[in-house]
Amino acid sequence: MRSVKRSLILFLSSALLLLFWQLASVLLDSQILLPGLGPVFSALNDLVRWKPFSANVFATILRALQSFAIIVASATVVGLLGGKFPLFSLALRPFVTVLKAIPVMSIILLAFIWFTSGTVPLFSAFLMGFPVMYVQIEGGVKQMDKSLDEMCRLYDIRGWDKLVHYTLPSLLPFFIIGSRASLSMVWKVVIAAEVLTVPRYGVGARMQLSQVQLETDQVLSWTLMAILLTAVFDLLFDGLVWSLGKLKKHVDARSALCDSNP
Repeated sequence: MRSVKRSLILFLSSALLLLFWQLASVLLDSQILLPGLGPVFSALNDLVRWKPFSANVFATILRALQSFAIIVASATVVGLLGGKFPLFSLALRPFVTVLKAIPVMSIILLAFIWFTSGTVPLFSAFLMGFPVMYVQIEGGVKQMDKSLDEMCRLYDIRGWDKLVHYTLPSLLPFFIIGSRASLSMVWKVVIAAEVLTVPRYGVGARMQLSQVQLETDQVLSWTLMAILLTAVFDLLFDGLVWSLGKLKKHVDARSALCDSNP
């Protein structure tokens, strides 16, 4: 019943948003300023049937996933070191502070001077997402329960057992929060970088070219595609987290059953 209520609220809020869009389009009465739902969805249908459509979408997905993978791997390792060694964390603080404060557009414009247009989105997304993930992992290490660590030493729990039963469960919530926030940021930065640098393929590049030609319906169509990509990958991430949680409960239940029946 609760899931039905949540779905109904989500549907009604989405319908209300679309209604406001259509009303604004009617009031403005300008296809350049704000086309209505009909022209936009018609343009979206044409884009999907357009042959290079998949190449543009795939290029953006590839850049976003590459950036996300690099962020997760590097920020996790560096975050573990930062949480474990205070002097290392102190040395990194100016670097992390600068990355958190610097405007996204500054990063993109500087990266465009240094790299090719296809590399700029990946590099920019990495610099924007790294501090988000790093801060979470570093904070997770610092907040690990010291009494549990002492108990592991007392009972001589080391190596794999300590990793599985103490370290990973302690850090997992911080890892999930950092990964989710980084993933959402990556899509925005990658597409913004594509808009400014206009690589050969990319959702952002198509948005920019449509804007130059005053094809507002296509700009909105590509925007809807960008929103859809972000939403789909957020759902996939949440589904993966849910599946791993169910798997862990199943494994724990089997382990408890085996322990009770030696």
